[in-house]
Amino acid sequence: MLRLILPYKCDQKLFLTNLLKIGLPVKQRDITSEKDLVRVFLQRLMMLDYKARYILVQQYSPDLRNLQSVPVSANCDTEENEMYQLMKNSANIDESDPSHVHPMDVQMAAFHCSDSFLKQKIVTKLAECQYALPLLVPDINTDKIECPLWTFRQITKTWKTTEIKENAKTSMPIYKAETPMVSFFRLGSMSLSKSQLMNALINNRHDTFFHRNCEGSTKSRHLMDGVAEIAWYCPAGKDNDFFTDCVAFCNLHGDSLAIVKQREILTEMSSVIVVLVPTLNNKDENWKVVLELMKSRKPLICLIADDNCGAKVIKHGKYQMGLNGKNYADISYQLKEIIQELVSGPHTSFQLESMAKVSEIGVDEDEEVCKKGKNASMEIVELFKEKDVSEIKDKFLPCQGQLWHDWCKIIKETYHLKGQIEKENLVKTKQLKELRQKQCGAETSRVIDLFTKFILACSTSDEKKYFIKWTQILINAVSTKGVSLVLQNYNKTWSDILDIKKNHDKSTSLSDKQTELELLSKKLQSATFGLEHIFREMGQIYEAHKTLNKLSLSRQPDWTKYPELAADLMISGHPMELMDGDAGHVPLTWISSLLKEVIKKLGDQRVFVLSVLGVQSSGKSTMLNAMFGLQFAVSAGRCTKGAYMQLVKLSEEIKDNYKFDYILVVDTEGLRALELAGNATLHHDNELATFVVGLGNMTLINIFGENPADMQDVLQIVVQAFMRMKKVELSPSCVFVHQNVTDITAAEKNMDGKRRLQEKLDKMTQLAAKEEVCDVECFSDVIAFDVQKDVKYFAQLWEGSPPMAPPNPGYSESVQELKSIILSKAKQSTGITLSHFSTKIQDLWNALMNEHFVFSFKNTQEIAVYRKLEVQYGNWTWALRSEMLNIENQLYLIIEKVQLYKVDKNDLIKEMSKTYEDVTKSMTAYFEDDKDKEMLVQWRGQFENKIKEFHEELVRGVKRKLDEVIQQNNARKMLDKKKTEFENYLLQKSKELALQLKCIDDEEELKSQFSTVWSHWVKELTSDTKPIENINLEKDQIAVLQELGVEWRLIDESKRSKRYKSLSQHGNYFYYITKKSAGGVWKMFKMTVFPHEVFPHEEQKQVKLLINEVEQECLSVIKSKPVATRGFTSTYLKELAQHIKLHIEKFESQRNYVFKKEFSVDLSLHVFDRAEGWILNSFKIYRQKNDVFTYLDTKKNEYYNIFRSFCKGSSSAVVFGEIMCEKLKVSAVEAACNKTGDDIAGQMMCSFPAFNGNRLNLEKHVLASLAEKEDFNRFTTYIRNPRAQVEAFIKEQGKEYMFMTQKVKAQDILKKNVEEISRVISQALFEATDEIKKKKGNIEMWVEEFSRKLKPKLILDTVSCQNFSDINNFDFLKEEIEKGLKSITTEMSKLSLEKVNDCRQKPDQILIDQLCNCCWERCPFCAAVCTNTLKDHSPEKHSVPFHRPNGVRGFTVRGTDDLVIDFCTTLVASD
Repeated sequence: MLRLILPYKCDQKLFLTNLLKIGLPVKQRDITSEKDLVRVFLQRLMMLDYKARYILVQQYSPDLRNLQSVPVSANCDTEENEMYQLMKNSANIDESDPSHVHPMDVQMAAFHCSDSFLKQKIVTKLAECQYALPLLVPDINTDKIECPLWTFRQITKTWKTTEIKENAKTSMPIYKAETPMVSFFRLGSMSLSKSQLMNALINNRHDTFFHRNCEGSTKSRHLMDGVAEIAWYCPAGKDNDFFTDCVAFCNLHGDSLAIVKQREILTEMSSVIVVLVPTLNNKDENWKVVLELMKSRKPLICLIADDNCGAKVIKHGKYQMGLNGKNYADISYQLKEIIQELVSGPHTSFQLESMAKVSEIGVDEDEEVCKKGKNASMEIVELFKEKDVSEIKDKFLPCQGQLWHDWCKIIKETYHLKGQIEKENLVKTKQLKELRQKQCGAETSRVIDLFTKFILACSTSDEKKYFIKWTQILINAVSTKGVSLVLQNYNKTWSDILDIKKNHDKSTSLSDKQTELELLSKKLQSATFGLEHIFREMGQIYEAHKTLNKLSLSRQPDWTKYPELAADLMISGHPMELMDGDAGHVPLTWISSLLKEVIKKLGDQRVFVLSVLGVQSSGKSTMLNAMFGLQFAVSAGRCTKGAYMQLVKLSEEIKDNYKFDYILVVDTEGLRALELAGNATLHHDNELATFVVGLGNMTLINIFGENPADMQDVLQIVVQAFMRMKKVELSPSCVFVHQNVTDITAAEKNMDGKRRLQEKLDKMTQLAAKEEVCDVECFSDVIAFDVQKDVKYFAQLWEGSPPMAPPNPGYSESVQELKSIILSKAKQSTGITLSHFSTKIQDLWNALMNEHFVFSFKNTQEIAVYRKLEVQYGNWTWALRSEMLNIENQLYLIIEKVQLYKVDKNDLIKEMSKTYEDVTKSMTAYFEDDKDKEMLVQWRGQFENKIKEFHEELVRGVKRKLDEVIQQNNARKMLDKKKTEFENYLLQKSKELALQLKCIDDEEELKSQFSTVWSHWVKELTSDTKPIENINLEKDQIAVLQELGVEWRLIDESKRSKRYKSLSQHGNYFYYITKKSAGGVWKMFKMTVFPHEVFPHEEQKQVKLLINEVEQECLSVIKSKPVATRGFTSTYLKELAQHIKLHIEKFESQRNYVFKKEFSVDLSLHVFDRAEGWILNSFKIYRQKNDVFTYLDTKKNEYYNIFRSFCKGSSSAVVFGEIMCEKLKVSAVEAACNKTGDDIAGQMMCSFPAFNGNRLNLEKHVLASLAEKEDFNRFTTYIRNPRAQVEAFIKEQGKEYMFMTQKVKAQDILKKNVEEISRVISQALFEATDEIKKKKGNIEMWVEEFSRKLKPKLILDTVSCQNFSDINNFDFLKEEIEKGLKSITTEMSKLSLEKVNDCRQKPDQILIDQLCNCCWERCPFCAAVCTNTLKDHSPEKHSVPFHRPNGVRGFTVRGTDDLVIDFCTTLVASD
């Protein structure tokens, strides 16, 4: 102890937390001083280096200069003299010179001086290295013997029993295993090594027990005598197994004659005893011991060193065998046979836990703090007693089950809402809240209550550690047992299925067994249960309550303490779940609060984030555990799911060399997991990989073997995803680690492979950059990677075949080298603060949730091919759609001419057949002849079906639309034909109803009764007619863009930001631009001090011109469509989108830059937005003209008034007079307002100086107005769009004239026109009545004459006279109408000028049509507008009296931001 400088005192123990700190790297070839022996031993042991015992120790070297020379005799031969001196000096060697410390003394010294948690870690690592473990340990200060049972608690052994059918696999904690135990004792001193002989029985290639012939062994050892070590032989279920079942071997070190207590204890516990004696006679002390053993019932094998006899049976269960003249192989062969025979029969079983019942020894678990932790954990585990392990999580941890999975599914859906987004968002938000309420409502599990109660009750850190460790141990034991049972059932069922298939049995038993197997598969997933699930439940309880702000008023609820509890454990080195592997989601609220608590306790420390990524079961967790001594789950049956993070602190000795204090290690589940299938695997793997690589400062890309194909594909998706996440700041790097590479020259041989890897990654990155229009040329531009330095090759993990194979020392050395490389690279990094890390998790995960498209593909090449296919699909659908539109237009004309009364679906299909055939041929050729046809084949069926469905839907849609047109046409024509009949019907019904309800005076009651009956009448009249449905432009816009291959993400982003609305007003289009180099590589414009040098102002202007040009042309195109007469179809929008696409492509072909996808989306939405108003108004006109329901709705008020009059008992003449007055009122108001608009416009043309001259005069007044107002925005509009500013000026002046300066005059004009219209009506009324009286005509003749007299001043709507044929007193009718006319005139005299401004003939619009219908061409240099009044004149007739400085157009002096002040006429003038 003194030589090793170890303080063996209770208050000065070695602690696990100190060992796990990252210190100086240790190499196998390093020479170590004695004082560092224990540290180096422990560090190498943590790295699974089974050569940790064989450490080169620095020896004392005398100064060569002070050595005395050996005197040489002159008479002797030189060589003889030297030989004599050598022999003489050898005989005089000082035996007291201290040799180096015995390796097992180093191991036991470390064990004695460690705290219980480090002891457990040491023993666990020794077990992984296939070394024997201390079972009985004498106290070096007292005569007490202790069994370190606690240290065995985390060891699990797996074996296959060969004698049982199907090689039954057993996996269990070793402390629970009941196995035969063979104990070896040495009685006296002998030359043969007992430990070496035992090694031959267990593993003849590995020194499980240290023996005298091992490297570094010395004659003197101080801490091993009396120590009993134990090791287990675990068969692999093969023919060459030494034993058919698991067997424990116990080795009592030292002379067992002197170590009586341990010998007696082991004798009692053993199944078989093997005794080695130098000789056997009745005079020796060992005779008595052997005699006692012979008398006992325990089987005995006595090995005698000086005897050469073969193995023989003394009596039943008692054997003797001589060792003299035999080698280890012969001895071990015979011993194996005897031991196998003995343990195959009845024998005593040994179980580690039974050691606690032995009274002569102490057990480390008897410590009060350990017992307290165990009892608390047992109380929790007792809850699981007699419960099916697959149901434990559902019963005791309800919040993380279906409720949490449903929540994750819905929250992901909220990132990809379509259609009525706000409405959908509200629905999803409500669903999320309901799920959280259910989580809150779920009764808090007894498990969580007890767990948090015991943690909070812990008074010391050791108490808490024991409780956590015990909980983990006991829960793992429950889970391991349950999983083992399910696996056995699974294997049996699978074997049954194979037998049934082999016998070609097609009965229902096969399907029954397959159903049973599927249920067992799900049960296997549910049966995995560990401490992480308890923390996951705590996280969900916390998130649910935190989301709903469920705080108690009386006291702080327990859930608020959960993050602090988790933070304490994370700080102590416990891994915490970062991503839930079952739900595939990061609980952001929980993680954020957890890290906040860690920051509170540690401060906002800087960490270096190291993550690992690889396919399933490729050894990721094992590598991290070996590198840093971590605790990530590694067993094959219990693969990591999701992602876990663990803090590892830098030791004080290296801390000053780094800019961070901790390494935060992130371990992840394996990619390409068999539990997931098809596209789910791709999406999950790509999402996980992007998240992990994005989080890490460095990511270890773990590859099993030399072929990186799987990881290449995933990394391509990661790179493309990073390119799309423009709002998240990322700076990842990676190192490729190839595991299980046996060839030591792999690095040299794979230089070509490295080159190909680099080329493939660079090629795919460039392809991704082109797809996403990004500034990236190679893989390392996105993820830092040097193919020469960042590719490492690891030896295989096991030196032989498991389960008895030790770890390969080469693996440990590779781990150490990789660790050195990581630390070396980390020196150059500043890491990241914990608070920044927390924010990064939030940002990165939200970005991942927004991303959906790329994760569904295998690699970047697939994405590019798919997008190209989508473009082709858009072309195919457009060919079909445009042809169908032509057919639709042709049929529409025929329908309008009343030459078609029915549209047959087969006729439409026949008309479309040629185009459809051409499209299908084009598709077939594309899928069969394209260079990427091997990749395209996976989507062929899908797209062929899509085209087929599209064609069928197109035919159905057009048939439906044309049927509706025919129906509406018929209804309209019938309505026109039967208008009189309808009106007569309605009048008759109104009369009848009035007679029934004459006694009702209450107006509201009359309205109610009429409304009820009116609905019935309308239904009766329109029973065979459908209403024209409203159009959903937003839905159509999105569908059209998606048909063109635009991702929903881009559309949604533009819609949410609304940036497209002001696209034509942007001052800088830099955001939309990406430069195109000659080599085809895409480069982003880099912002400099002078942005115009990068993207010149002139180009900005050209982009603006493109936007305005596209907008104007598209508006012209849409306005040419017959929406007002034939209705609307989304094909019109598709035509606009194609028009925009062609314009952009043409523009790009003439430039050295291209637009990002965002530009085409924004421009399309901008044009759609501008066209929306016209489309909606036109469609409104179409509905008003063609929809029967709309027509009838306009008549409702009119017929109510008739009905009301009849109710009051009015005569037919009175009622008819009211009808006529109602119609006159509408026509009179419209006529008066239109005439007033014309008159006011005329007055302004005559009296307003700006409007009574030529175009140049108007321009002068516009400029004067701009100068007076000093509004720069108006100047900008005038320069960019002069017509818009001139129109704005006219409107402004018109408004000012009507409502301010000349308001009285305008009102007088209106009054005059009202009087004039009244006079016209009175005159027509008098003349018509007089004329009909002379002719003795009827009411129909009167109406016809009256309408003729009103023209052209007024147009009177048609009036039905069928129900008023009894009217013959036309003077009385004239008087009734004159009464009404007075009322109309009074009402019209109160008309406001606003009504005039809302009429068809607006004064300002009349002026705009008159004054702006001229030339608007502009000077290309200064943007001055042509002032020639005539439109469409020849180019040489353009006239601009005064040009402007070129700076007005944005021209600057080269190399500066100074605007050019020279006039263009001056600049272009020559001598």
